[in-house]
Amino acid sequence: MTDERSDRDRVDSSGRERDRSDPDGDGGTDSDDRSDPDERGRTSSDDRAGSDVTRAAGDVSSRDFRSTRLPDGGRIEGETADRGTIFEDDREVELDRGPFQRWVANAISNPRRVYRSLFYVATIFFLVTTLFPFYWLLMVALTPEGRQQDIILMPNGFNPGAFVEVFEVIPFHWYMFNSFVIATASTIIVLVIASLAGYAFGRLEFPGKVPLVLLVLVISFFPPAAFFIPLNDLFNTQFAALEPITGDGSLYNTPGAMVLPLSAIFMPLAIFILTTFYSQIPDGLEDAARVEGTTRLGALFRVIIPLSAPGVATAGVLTFIAVYNEFFFSFLMTDGQPENWAPILEGILGYQGQYEVLYNLMAAASIVGVIPVAILVIVAQEKIVSGLTAGALKE
Repeated sequence: MTDERSDRDRVDSSGRERDRSDPDGDGGTDSDDRSDPDERGRTSSDDRAGSDVTRAAGDVSSRDFRSTRLPDGGRIEGETADRGTIFEDDREVELDRGPFQRWVANAISNPRRVYRSLFYVATIFFLVTTLFPFYWLLMVALTPEGRQQDIILMPNGFNPGAFVEVFEVIPFHWYMFNSFVIATASTIIVLVIASLAGYAFGRLEFPGKVPLVLLVLVISFFPPAAFFIPLNDLFNTQFAALEPITGDGSLYNTPGAMVLPLSAIFMPLAIFILTTFYSQIPDGLEDAARVEGTTRLGALFRVIIPLSAPGVATAGVLTFIAVYNEFFFSFLMTDGQPENWAPILEGILGYQGQYEVLYNLMAAASIVGVIPVAILVIVAQEKIVSGLTAGALKE
């Protein structure tokens, strides 16, 4: 018993000593600890070299990630940059660009500046091409006769009495009245017929609808001069039925010689405008009017036309302006006298005599003649703009 207890004590003591000499428990010997000094030196130097390489690679990687930038100044994470191309050490390299390329780059980076520049360019272009002619007419009208050749940007003298003389030399107000009546009559005829045609093309389905629309479109492309010879023969022919109205039985020197062809010329434009507007009116509104007992014609004038007021105003104003300024048919269908319905352009040419041309009165008459149209455009401006821009967005 005593011998067995002593053997266990020796085993336990040897085990504890072995554990203290080899804490890892891998059974290593002292020979492993006593390695060659040269090998330990090489191992330490290799470890230091490896750590230096790793640290350098990390520095390069961090620099690459810093240099990877987006055009707006951001960074792309996880991607390396192409060093030496656009960015280098967090500084943008100035590229060799031409003037146009630099302008495009600035436009992309600052679009508001480009919009402002385009606005200024459009404004200057509008002032030069549209308002400057009226300014020049005013300068010519205010300059006394015989001194127009010395006008630069200001009138050579001051003669506001020219705006009164235009009504004293010739009855210019009668020419304006004739043009106003002819334009008004043509506009009414165009709107009535174009409303009926626009309702049929825009809201009804019938055989031959597309060929008729194409026919109207083709006729609108014909030049006005192509209609003059047959119309001139027709309007200079004497008809017994017209003798109680015109006296000689012909339409020459009558407003009908201008109202009829001008209405036909500007009819296609009004038809297309009104067709577009009438087709956008919901069918339920017209059906509700029909249920209340109205006819299709009543629904057109009570429901469709009021709801299409911008389109009707646009077609009417465009027709009125075109007829008011028309010269071709009015020059050929009248003898130029105000009592024979000669329009306003005949009156402006009336200041041109055989031996002299009153340029200041012609300029003053042009400004006075455009006043009615300017007032009409200002009054109907909102309707015209909404009518021209309607249909630009699809809802």
